[in-house]
Formats: sequence, C-alpha cells, structure tokens
Amino acid sequence: MARWCAAAGWPVHPLAPRQKTPAANCQACRDNRHNPADCPCIASGRWCHGFHAATTSPERIDSWWWAQPRFGVGVSCGPANLVVIDVDAHHAEVPDRSRLLPGIPIGPQVTLTGLATGFDTLALLAAVRRQPSPAEDEGTLRVRTPSGGLHIWYRNPNPEIRYRSSTGSSPRVALAWQVDIRSDAGYIVAPSTRTTAGTYTRVGEARRPASLPAWLASELARTGHVPPARTPDPAPAVPAARMPRRRAPKAASRILEPLLDQVAACAAVPEGAGFTEKLNRAAFTAGGLAQGGHLTESEARTLLLETANRARPHQERRNVVIIESALSAGAQRPFHPKGRS
Repeated sequence: MARWCAAAGWPVHPLAPRQKTPAANCQACRDNRHNPADCPCIASGRWCHGFHAATTSPERIDSWWWAQPRFGVGVSCGPANLVVIDVDAHHAEVPDRSRLLPGIPIGPQVTLTGLATGFDTLALLAAVRRQPSPAEDEGTLRVRTPSGGLHIWYRNPNPEIRYRSSTGSSPRVALAWQVDIRSDAGYIVAPSTRTTAGTYTRVGEARRPASLPAWLASELARTGHVPPARTPDPAPAVPAARMPRRRAPKAASRILEPLLDQVAACAAVPEGAGFTEKLNRAAFTAGGLAQGGHLTESEARTLLLETANRARPHQERRNVVIIESALSAGAQRPFHPKGRS
C-alpha cells in the first residue's frame, strides 16, 4: 500500500505496528527536541518526526518497510494536496445546538432527536446548504475506520489555497461537531492499514479522491480552515535611543524547554500529574513566543504535539484541543524573553 500511495503522488511515512500513530523517533530525536526541518535524520533517510519525513521515493519506502514489515502506512495530507474529512462516531455527550455547526444557528424548530455522531452533524450541514452529505459521496475515496467513523478523501483543486487541519471537538475551529479536517500539517491512515482496533477499509468502488466540492471549499473558508495571508507589519517608529527588538530563539528555548519537560514527565504518572494544566501552560507560553517572533507557530505546534502525544498517546484529539486553545490565548500576549542569540 505504501508503494501504491506513493505512485499516486502521496508522500507516505511509517506508522507504529498495529497503531495509528507515527513510528517512534530515534533515541537522539527523543532526547533532544528540535525543529523537524533542521533534523539530519530526515535527510539521511530515517523516518523520524512522522509526516515531516514522508516521501514518495521507492528506495526509501522499500528500506523502511524492509526494516519493519509490520509498519502501517500514513499519508502526509498537505504535500499530497489532500483534504480529508474525518467523521467520528464516538459516544459522547451532544453539545448545545449552538455548537453543532460553528457559525450557523440551529433554531428550536429543527428537531435534533437521534443526533449522536459526526455523521449526523455533517448531514445537517449538507441539508442546510441543500447538498448531499459527503458521507454518501460514491464518487470519491471513502475509508471506514475501525471505530465506525469514515474518512472522506478529496483532492484540493487549487493548490494555491491551503487548508489547515482541525479537530471537530474544538469550539474555535471546526467544520462540525465530531467532524475533523486533515490537510496541511496533518496525516491520514491509508486504507488497508491494520491496527489493534481493526482495519481501515475502503467503502464503495472509488479508489481515488474526487475534487473537493465547491460548497465544501466555501465552508472550510467560512470556518477558518484557510489561514489568512501573511502580510508584513509596517515598521514601527523606533526612538533613536532604543534598539529594535530581535528574535531570541535560544532564550525562547530556555523558557519553553522546562515547560515541555514537565509535560513529558507526566508519561510516568497515568493520572493526577496535572497534565492538562502543564500542557496548557507550555502552549500558552509558546503562543506568546510565536507571536513575538521568536519561533514559528508551526515549530511550536510540532514540539507541543510530539511531547503531549508521547505523554498521553491515547488522547490525541484532546491534546490538540488543549494546544490550539492555549496557543491562541498566548498569541494575544506576545512574549519577548531577555537574551539574544
């Protein structure tokens, strides 16, 4: 399957045997946190850092799966130009109707009896827009997940427009409740991959993604999945007696590293370690440092996610919610550490 995906132009990376999470980094990468873009392991052909190492090289793919034939297959959605709708069917308390479809009010005249999963909220969104539900789209690749959810694969028809990944339980950015988006800075499990929970199984006859429907592209833009274009800020007037503030990546690292170490230490304590509070503090600080220009938001998010998912690997979605919320809050208060590098 890895070779088949690569032949389709979708960069792949190994997943841990029988798991849906990326294969573990090497010991050096586990011991020393760093920006994946600067990691020599990737350039030397190792699989460290998950989707950051994804490739379409047949030689590299063969070497990875020869080393560990039980690896699963992950597809890096951004470089593959994919937008995947991840519909969940988790048993969870249904939120207030105001949170089912972000930005779309659902009046009391609409009966919500029986609504229980992302299949229902996606169908509700489609009905509001007078469109068929993507879950029933037989013209595109659909993959049933072991938990009963569904991955609906689409091709981004306009590569100049990028879509950010999100989690459907986030109150800030979501397409619908229990409906995730996997695109830039995200990966998806390839069909036929087997995990301890079951196999990711193709549904229907379609084997390739269809073009993202225009109405869904509009919904993704409306719900904040299209990052705003970055424009340089006008240079502020600087008094002659003052020097402009410069980036301080080393000082930022000295501040963030101890907070990440506290999060990582929670791995040894399954409960009662204050994990949420520690992760929130680290992400809030990272958001301020990123807004201050001392590291990029992508770097911050990668460090936080890798640390959190190692400490609490069974609550990835909750980790994303905590990190995104705290990063956003921290960005409201730019942080400039003392010290330059």
